[in-house]
Amino acid sequence: MASRLRTLTIEPLTAEAFRPFGDVIDIASSLNHFTINEGYAERYDDLARIDVGREAGYPRLSIFRAKPRSLPFALSLLERHPLGSQAFVPMSPQPYLVVVSEGGNTPDLASIRCFRAAPGQGVNYAPGTWHHPLLALHEVCDFAVVDRGGPEGIANCDEVALPARAYWIDA
Repeated sequence: MASRLRTLTIEPLTAEAFRPFGDVIDIASSLNHFTINEGYAERYDDLARIDVGREAGYPRLSIFRAKPRSLPFALSLLERHPLGSQAFVPMSPQPYLVVVSEGGNTPDLASIRCFRAAPGQGVNYAPGTWHHPLLALHEVCDFAVVDRGGPEGIANCDEVALPARAYWIDA
């Protein structure tokens, strides 16, 4: 792994820029929209590809509570879930950061990117996408999470430590 210092540029989160890593979950990304409930609601369908069926997996709904991080922040690890997607939908009206990397069995550290999710934008990591754990910014934030549940003993989280203080995020 690389050992030189690299400060990541924070990019806006858009469906096009995030496509190699999964889906952006927001109204702007919806291709399937229609009115329901006698005109009192709008439905935006198929916002993310929930993929959790490998190895007898099933969809699991959880809430994650993330403590805020202060910038500048040194990245310490990346993780991936090879058997299923993992969707994060913010329940708090706060921006947060999304750090992702391409790669197969190990992350491609030259491809690490950092996105700023606006309030109301969620993400769905495709199976096997390397990502940093949640990065709330200004205050504690809750996220509804849809990911893979499954039989005990089947590992679905790989972690890789990053070189100490090699990758930074700054405002």
